[in-house]
Amino acid sequence: MIQLNVNGKTVKLDVEPDTPLLWALRDTLQLTGTKYGCGQALCGACTVHVDGQPMRSCSVPVSSVAGRKITTIEAVDTGKSGKVGKAVQDAWRKLDVVQCGYCQSGQVMSAVALLAHNRKPTDADIDNAMSGNLCRCATYVRIRAAIHEAARALA
Repeated sequence: MIQLNVNGKTVKLDVEPDTPLLWALRDTLQLTGTKYGCGQALCGACTVHVDGQPMRSCSVPVSSVAGRKITTIEAVDTGKSGKVGKAVQDAWRKLDVVQCGYCQSGQVMSAVALLAHNRKPTDADIDNAMSGNLCRCATYVRIRAAIHEAARALA
């Protein structure tokens, strides 16, 4: 049994220690907002927060995050990061960022992590923080604009 803290709740999982966190979240806990993209931590679709830091859950074994605080897209607008999460999600809707939507939970998670630590990011800060998140629909301009919009809302 592996014990995790997911979205503020302690859960015990009967999974192999090397099971990727992504599969524990999606298959065992039925938290399907975190997406499988590449399986190699290259696209960012599987981004979650571990102790407030963005991590690619497809390449993180559950044993390495036991006892740490894991936040998924399902709870990004609650708890300590709730204000930032809500501002980012509101900006995403306001600016109609989503096209196909597949990568967006990972994009939002990375944007929240950025704004939690930098409330006045430059374009370069945004590009750097979001560089590990790919969008096949190429909504990068709208993503950057939404991050600036969320930053303004948080000011």
